[in-house]
Amino acid sequence: MKSIFKIVFLFTIALTANAQTTKSNAGLKGGYNLAAVSFDGDTETGQRHAFHVGFYGESFLSESVALQVEVLYSQQGYELKDNGGTFTQKLDYVNLPLLLKIYPDEAFFLEAGPQVGLAVSHKEEFDSNFGLFDTSQEFEPQSFDWGVNFGAGFKTASGVSLGVRYHLGLGSIYEENNPQNRVWQFSLGFDF
Repeated sequence: MKSIFKIVFLFTIALTANAQTTKSNAGLKGGYNLAAVSFDGDTETGQRHAFHVGFYGESFLSESVALQVEVLYSQQGYELKDNGGTFTQKLDYVNLPLLLKIYPDEAFFLEAGPQVGLAVSHKEEFDSNFGLFDTSQEFEPQSFDWGVNFGAGFKTASGVSLGVRYHLGLGSIYEENNPQNRVWQFSLGFDF
């Protein structure tokens, strides 16, 4: 795990060195998550409504191509509802996406790239709709997650951006049933 963070760190330094000859910027972003989990690629759970927040650095390789590195705190997990109540899996991550961004014009961008994540907290809750039977239990998820992101958005000349992204998790959250993260992220960003 430490080697992945070292690679991302070295890549960020390389981007910063390249930024001396090209346009670059950094900023703060945050927004709304619709998170779910896919089991064995067959069924998908209900969505957990949550948020994400973090920092990004964007370095242009040419007029219309950029690389963006982010550090995001992201609330993920899922909800299952039935007549007996609601089960909520709360999984929180620190994610490191690396995105290739293409600007077909000045304001619109498309993005895609890999992401690694480190689980920083988890909690499972069952709300029976009747206080006596509410429970809280902990399952031990894998501490490492990985996957790919696809997205698009708009960015103004003043550095304000609106974006939507889909994270397709490829790593298993638990060992049984191959559960994988699925997250829609709706973001608002501001360049410093």
